[in-house]
Amino acid sequence: MKLLSVVIITYNEENNIARCIRSVKKIADDIVVVDSHSTDRTKEIALEEGARVIVHDFEGHIQQKNWAITQAKYPFILSLDADEYISDILAKSIQVIKESGLSDGYFMDRVNYYCGKPIRSCGWYPDKKLRLWDSNKGAWGGTNPHDKFIMRKGSKIKKLKGELLHDTYPTQQDFLNQIEKFATISAQHNKHRNVIYLFFKMLFSPFFKFIKIYFFKNGFKEGFTGLYICLNQSREVLLKYSRAIKFKYA
Repeated sequence: MKLLSVVIITYNEENNIARCIRSVKKIADDIVVVDSHSTDRTKEIALEEGARVIVHDFEGHIQQKNWAITQAKYPFILSLDADEYISDILAKSIQVIKESGLSDGYFMDRVNYYCGKPIRSCGWYPDKKLRLWDSNKGAWGGTNPHDKFIMRKGSKIKKLKGELLHDTYPTQQDFLNQIEKFATISAQHNKHRNVIYLFFKMLFSPFFKFIKIYFFKNGFKEGFTGLYICLNQSREVLLKYSRAIKFKYA
């Protein structure tokens, strides 16, 4: 049987961390929380729930997650954010994999929640995530804050039954705050690009983003909520490129 480490990175997640840890207790052989100096009760709650807690300075999502891997006891890892938790069906699928799995990595569908409601349109579902893998066969990559685990060429990857549940935005304000945060981080990573490229992306990308997620990704099926989500995700694209231009000449 494979032994499983669950790795979670945190910062001020006292409202989420207990639920996250409890969802994996039956399948985890090791639970490690890597915290970036939380000022709330995140660390205390994680310890009470039986996790190991290690404090480490945050240098970026990708950097933090790659460092967190090195703190796991076992190379077979399930990586979670604190506001995520696994369904019972997914837990059973992972248990089967521990006993007889032969692949190197495993995808799962993630369900994102907005104000307590699961959103299965707007480009939010199926939000396929590679979160279970042999850490010797890949590493976190991508562009902050949109990290992704990248497996080596030739790795065997399969999909698991069950869903990863993501309490993405408990309130409307959480959604707006995240848009501001992600737009600024993305702008910092794009400020080196040619200003003409940034200008045209700022002009046209928000419009095409809205068309794609509202019409082709069925955002309209969510009623006013879908319209609100799609408009604001398009606004995030606008902010990303307009702020990149601003940072370029700051």
